[in-house]
Amino acid sequence: MERLFGIETEYGITLENESNLDAVKQSIELIKSYRQEDFRPVWDYRGEDPFRDERGFRADALSNHPDEKEEAARDRERNKKNRLSFAEIKSDHILANGARLYNDHAHPEYSTPECKSLFELVAHDKAGERILQRCAETRSEHLGKRVLLYKNNTDLHGHSYGCHDNYLMARAVPFEKLKQGIMPFFITRQIFAGAGKLGIETEAGLATAGHYQLSQRSDFFHVEASVDTMHNRPIVNTRDEPHADPAKYRRLHGIAGDANMSEYATALKVGTTALVITLIEQDKIPESLILANPIDTIKTVSHDQTYRWIVMTADGKTMSAIDHQRQYLALAQKHLSGSEVTASLPETDWVLTEWEDTLNALERDPMTLVDRLDWVAKKWLLQTFAEEEDIPWNDAWLQSLDLEYHNINPDEGLYYGFPMRRLVTDEQIEAALHNPPSGTRAYFRGRAVDRFSAAIKAIQWDSITFTIKGRTHEVNLNALADAEIARRYNQTLDESPDVGTLIKKLRLS
Repeated sequence: MERLFGIETEYGITLENESNLDAVKQSIELIKSYRQEDFRPVWDYRGEDPFRDERGFRADALSNHPDEKEEAARDRERNKKNRLSFAEIKSDHILANGARLYNDHAHPEYSTPECKSLFELVAHDKAGERILQRCAETRSEHLGKRVLLYKNNTDLHGHSYGCHDNYLMARAVPFEKLKQGIMPFFITRQIFAGAGKLGIETEAGLATAGHYQLSQRSDFFHVEASVDTMHNRPIVNTRDEPHADPAKYRRLHGIAGDANMSEYATALKVGTTALVITLIEQDKIPESLILANPIDTIKTVSHDQTYRWIVMTADGKTMSAIDHQRQYLALAQKHLSGSEVTASLPETDWVLTEWEDTLNALERDPMTLVDRLDWVAKKWLLQTFAEEEDIPWNDAWLQSLDLEYHNINPDEGLYYGFPMRRLVTDEQIEAALHNPPSGTRAYFRGRAVDRFSAAIKAIQWDSITFTIKGRTHEVNLNALADAEIARRYNQTLDESPDVGTLIKKLRLS
C-alpha cells in the first residue's frame, strides 16, 4: 500500500514578560485568531475514542499528571466565568490544506494532513509553524503584548507536551509483534531524531541542571505500552483510532519522539520509521533486536554524554545504539531497497542513503552533523556560547538559549540562524499553507473545506457531513486510504460545481 503518515505537534505558548500566564486561555485565544470571522464549531468528536486500546479492550480511565486536579479546578472556574462551551474551548479549525488546528488544553496544536511523501510532509509540518506564527502576530497585535510560540516538548517544570508521528499500517500485524519490532527502534532512534535538552527532568520539575541530553521527551516515559499519553507515558502507545477501515488498518500513534525544527531530522525520523513498519508487516524483525530494560534504556541513551550509547539486548548482549540502528538499516537494505514495496515510501532510496551516512557520521564525530540534527546544532550553540562567556553548563543563560532554539519566529528563533540542510523550499512551504497533499483523502477534505465550507455540518478525519436543503449527507472517507479510491473521489470533487452534484456523483460511482 501507499503508506499515509502525518505529524501532530503541540506548541509551547507564553507572553513576553508575563509571569502569571493562563496558558489555557492564551491557547484558546490564539487559535481563535485564525480567521475568527469564519469560525464555526463543526469538528465531530464522535469519531474519537482515546480509551479504546489496540489490545482489544477499552480503558476505564486515563492517567493524568499530578497537577491535573488543580488544573481541572481552574478550568471549571474559567469556563463558568466565561461560559465557554466545549467546542469553543477546542476552537477546532479545519484548514483548506487538509490540516487541523485546535487548542489541546494549554497548547496550540497543528495536525498535518495525511501525506504519502516525506518531503511533502516536511513542507506541511513547516507550514504549521508559519500558520501558528501568523496567529501569534495577529493575537499580539490585539493583545498589545507579544505572544511567543515554541516548537519544543517541555516547560522544564515537569510538564511535557507531545509531537506524535502517525502511520497507517496493516491491521493483520499482531500487536505484540508490532511492539516487539518498533519499541527497540524508538529507543535508539533518538540518536538522530532527538531535539536536545539541557537538564534532566522528572514530573516534579528539573532534577539535574546543566546535563545535556539527546531528547526532550525521554525523561517522561515510564511504561512499555499503554493507551495513556499525558502521564505514565508508554514508549508504544496503544490507542486504537485507525481513522480508516478498522478491519484492514491500524494507526501507529507514535508518542516517543521530539518535535524537530530541522527538516532533515523530521524526514529521517519519519522515513526510517515508515521503513521499519514495512519490515514489521513483512515479519522481518528478529527477536535479537529486543532490548532489556527499555524504560531505563530510553533514558540512559538520552543522558549518555560520552556518545557511546551502549544498550543491552534481551539475550544479554551489549552493543552501541548506532550498531543497533545499523541492524534495522541492514534489514531495510536487504528487503526494501529496489523492490516493489518501496511504493509505500517514494523516498526510500533517500532514506536508506541518509540513514547510513548519518549513522557513520555519528560514529566518527557527531558534531559533523551540526547542519542536520537538532541535538547537535543546539549543543554546538550552547557549547560555543558557554566557552565565549566563560559560564558553566548549569547557568540559566544557557537554559534560555535552549528554549530560544525552538522559537518559531524566523526573525528570532536561534534555529533559523544555522545554515541547516533544507529539503523543501520556502515556496513549497508557502504552497502547503493553502494546498492539501495530492492523491490523498486530505485533498478531498481540504478542497471540500475550501469550496463548500458553508454546506459542511460536521467533519472529522474520516468523514464529512454536508447539509443540502435541510437534509444531511455523510461522505465516509475511510475507503480513501486506498490510493485509487482517493483518486476517484478527488477527481469527482474537482469536477463537481456544487455539493448536490458531488453527492449525486459519489452515490453513482
